[in-house]
Amino acid sequence: MLAGCTPWPTEFADLYRERGYWQGETLGAFLRERAHRFAERTAVVGAGQRWTYAELDARADRTAAGLARMGITAGDRVVVQLPNRPEVFEVVFALFLLGALPVYALPAHRRAEISYLCSFTEATALVVADTDGGFDYRELAEQVRAETGGPEHVVVAGDTGGRPGMTSLEQVREGGGAGPGATAVPEPGDVAFLQLSGGTTGLPKLIPRTHDDYLYSVRASAEICELDTGTATVYLAALPVVHNFPMSSPGFLGVFSAGGTVVLAPDPGPATCLGLVETEGVTHTAVVPPVAMLWLDAVEGGAQAHRDLSSLRVLQVGGAKFSAEAARRVGPVLGCMLQQVFGMAEGLVNYTRYDDPEETVATTQGRPISPDDEIRVVDSDGTEVPPGALGELHTRGPYTIRGYYRAPEHNAVAFTSDGFYRTGDLVRRTPSGHFVVEGRAKDQINRGGEKVAPDEVEDHLLAHPGVHDAAVVAMPDRFLGERVCAYVIPRGESPARAELLRFLRGRGLAAYKIPDRIEFVAEFPATGVGKVSRRELREAVRAAHVPTDRETAPAQPAHQP
Repeated sequence: MLAGCTPWPTEFADLYRERGYWQGETLGAFLRERAHRFAERTAVVGAGQRWTYAELDARADRTAAGLARMGITAGDRVVVQLPNRPEVFEVVFALFLLGALPVYALPAHRRAEISYLCSFTEATALVVADTDGGFDYRELAEQVRAETGGPEHVVVAGDTGGRPGMTSLEQVREGGGAGPGATAVPEPGDVAFLQLSGGTTGLPKLIPRTHDDYLYSVRASAEICELDTGTATVYLAALPVVHNFPMSSPGFLGVFSAGGTVVLAPDPGPATCLGLVETEGVTHTAVVPPVAMLWLDAVEGGAQAHRDLSSLRVLQVGGAKFSAEAARRVGPVLGCMLQQVFGMAEGLVNYTRYDDPEETVATTQGRPISPDDEIRVVDSDGTEVPPGALGELHTRGPYTIRGYYRAPEHNAVAFTSDGFYRTGDLVRRTPSGHFVVEGRAKDQINRGGEKVAPDEVEDHLLAHPGVHDAAVVAMPDRFLGERVCAYVIPRGESPARAELLRFLRGRGLAAYKIPDRIEFVAEFPATGVGKVSRRELREAVRAAHVPTDRETAPAQPAHQP
C-alpha cells in the first residue's frame, strides 16, 4: 500500500476476496484482456480520431515504454490534466501498466489547483494538452514549474510550441519501443490512482483507489446498467472523463469491460452532444442536472428538435439532486429511460434500476450497488434514526475507502472509529432501500456537480488588501442547484466587485469557484460562541436573492458523483 494511505483491515479484505468482489485484476491487465477479446471493435471516438481496442492497447504499450525511458517508475505520481480526447486513455493506461499513479486533475483547474496537486503528491510528471477552449495549458505548466520548482517532466498532448523542458506525447510514444519496460508489475491491492474529493475545507483531499476495489465497482455498475458483450453499447462522455461518474458509473471503464465504444464530447452543450447522439448512434450517456435541463429545453423548445435521438436508451443523471419535475420530462422529451445515480468518489454509488417503478425513478436517487454496502443514517449525535427519517449517511463497503491520502487529521473526522465514511449527505431511506437526498450536512457548495470549498475561496479573497473578512456560502439557483455567494467586510472603502473578480482570476482560481455574487456588509451574524453563522448568511441570500448578470445564462459544468 502506498505510504500515506489507510489499508482495509485484513478481515475485511479477506471477506471481499472470498465473496468475489475483489478478483485480483489490475487496470493494465483489464485493457490487455479486452484488447485481446475485442481487438477490432472501436474503443474510442473523439477529436477526429477512431481507435480500436488493439490500437488503444498498442498506444498504451508504447507510451508506457517511453515514460519508463524518461525514468517514470512504479509508485511515481503523475498529474494528468487532459480534456476529452482519446489521448487521456492512452496516458492513464500507460501509467497503469507501469504501476505509476495518475493524479486526476480537471480541465477547469488552474495554477492554484495544479500547483497544489504537483507539490502535495510530489509528482514526477505533469501531462497536459497544448491548448483547449482557448486556454494554453503549456503556459499553465510553466507557471506551475516556476511556483513549485517541479515537476521534473512535462508531457504535452499536442504541440509543445518549442517550449524548453517539455516533451510531446508523440515523442514519448514513438521513442518508447514495443513494450512497457516496467520495472515492477503492480499488484491488484496496490493503489491505482489518486482522485479528487469535493473537499469541505481548503483544497481537495485525494482519494486513493486500488485496482481491486475500483474494478469491483466497475463490474457491478456494468451489470446493473445491463452492459454486456453481446449488446452494442455506445457511451457518450459528455462530462470531463476523469470525473468518477463518467469513469466508472459505469462510465468508460464499464463500457470497455463490455467491448463497447466511448464517444468523447468536447463540451456538454446540447448542440454538440445531441448531434453526437444522432451521428454516432449513442445508446447511453451521463450528465449532471443543469446539463440535463439544457438538453430538455433545447429539444422541447425546438433548437434541437430536429435531432434523431432514437438510438438513445438511457440518460443517467447524477452529481446533484435532480428535481422530480425535471425527471418526469426525460422520457416524453428525449424518448429514453432515466436512471438516477447518487454517489461519491470516495466509494458508495447508488442507482435506480431499470425495473423500478416510474415514481421511484423520478423521486429517489437510487439504492446501493453491493449487498455488502453497509449503511447507517444517523442524527447529529451519531445515533441511527428510524427508517424514513432524515439523517446523515455513513457507509463502508468493498469499494469505499478507509482514509484519504496523507490526511490523518482529516481522516479522524471524516471516518468513524469502526471505518464508516461520514459522507455529509442528508438522506432519507425508503422501505425499498432507495435514498432520497435532501441536502448536505457540510458547508460545501455543490455548483452543478462541481464542489466548491468556502474556506479556499475565502482565503483567496482575504489576500486582497481591500478585504477585511470574507464568508462564502451557497445561494439557490434553478439551473445549477447552488451558486457561490461571497459576503465581504471591506477594509475601508469597498473595492469594486469587478476588481475582486479580476483579482481572484489572477490568483489562478478555477472559474467555477469564482463567486457568482458578492455582497458587502459591515459585519457577519455570529453564533453563540462567536463563530460566523453561515446558516444565517444562507438564509439572508435566499431571502434577498436577485439574479446577477452571471446567472442569466445557465453554465455547463462538469460532474463527480
